[in-house]
Amino acid sequence: MSHLSLLELNKIVKEALATQLEPTYWIVAEIGEMRLTQKGHCYLELVEKDNQYLLAKNRATIWSYAYRKISGWFEAITGESLKAGMSVLCQVEVAFHEVYGMSLNIKDIDANYTLGERARKKQEVLAQLAEEGVLEMNKGLQLPTVPQKIAVISSPTAAGLGDFLDQISKNRYRYQFNVKLYKAIMQGQQAEQSIVDAMLRVFQKLESQAGAYDILVIIRGGGAQVDLDCFDCYDIAAHIAQFPIPVVTGIGHERDETVADLVAHTRMKTPTAVAEFLINGALSFDEKLEELWYRISKRSQTTLKEHHYALDNHAHHLRYSSGKKLQDEAHNLEQYSNRLQFYSKQQIRSHSEKLKGFKKSLQSKMQTKFTTLQNKLTSYEKFLQASDPEQILKRGFTFTTVNGKPITDVKAINEGDQLSTTTSESKILSRIESIQKRNNNESKKEN
Repeated sequence: MSHLSLLELNKIVKEALATQLEPTYWIVAEIGEMRLTQKGHCYLELVEKDNQYLLAKNRATIWSYAYRKISGWFEAITGESLKAGMSVLCQVEVAFHEVYGMSLNIKDIDANYTLGERARKKQEVLAQLAEEGVLEMNKGLQLPTVPQKIAVISSPTAAGLGDFLDQISKNRYRYQFNVKLYKAIMQGQQAEQSIVDAMLRVFQKLESQAGAYDILVIIRGGGAQVDLDCFDCYDIAAHIAQFPIPVVTGIGHERDETVADLVAHTRMKTPTAVAEFLINGALSFDEKLEELWYRISKRSQTTLKEHHYALDNHAHHLRYSSGKKLQDEAHNLEQYSNRLQFYSKQQIRSHSEKLKGFKKSLQSKMQTKFTTLQNKLTSYEKFLQASDPEQILKRGFTFTTVNGKPITDVKAINEGDQLSTTTSESKILSRIESIQKRNNNESKKEN
């Protein structure tokens, strides 16, 4: 049996490939592995997968001269370097070596395809969020007038966080913001879960303390486009879209726009721009307050002028009215005074006449009374004169005493006591020989 050596077979394969294949092909593949040598050559493993199933695999090489040109162009277009896991459209030449077997020499890579592929994945995530009805949920929240309680998700060592904190803490208006950092990994394979975990911690804080934060800020500084891939993933976007408070993003550079930016309430270009957004919000509110204060002040001044003018009118009217009123009242008072004087004179005249009559009557009555009293005095004088003891003695009566005392009780005198009898002309002394009691008849006769 005739046979071929392995080398002969490989030469036949090499010749067949060289004659049957096109010089180059454009193929779509995923970079499974990638390695750069010291000489600048790039060795890759290109694969094709169906989900997790490997369908095809080939070694590929980008020689150093071509790699410098291709990688520079690719990075300029996509903003990122070639790396494992990236889907690329590349122009390849099929090469076969008798010892190393078949491999692909990459001649060129279409960077626009990679950009399109990223855009397609973004659209798929956005379409899924729209189908679930949550795409615009966070945008529909009301942004607080002056957000000052701010939860921030970022890496504590990120330059973007430093720019944000420096900008917001040293703002020239000296507005005060309460910033709480929730640490998270912001790039790499662990970034997606780390950011989602940080959002859950913020959510738990809001659950335990209503109003703990006004907004959530997610910031990350610039970098390669691939470093921002996590912000295009579904989980982060879904959590942002359904977050209960407004989310403001400041991710990457101005040219970068991630799915997280598209579903957030407000998307700013950079972390510094997020700080400026918050400061300008406070400034805008401050200016509105000043404008409102100016309007209130102007309105108050106008109102004061109007009331002052009205008050002047009232004062003028009051002075005029009060003057006329005083004049009328003075006239009335004068009339009352005249009437009062007239009636007073009449009354005085009337009472004067009455007093004169009363005086005459009183004088007459006093004279009559005086005469009566004078007659009574004359009678009393005569009575007193008649009652004078001397006069009584002259009429033949005597006054007897016993031992110098008037006889008021017969029992108090005794026989032998000395009697003193006084007449109108003499005083007779005698002594009691006997005391006899008179009967009632003798008393009546004497009386």
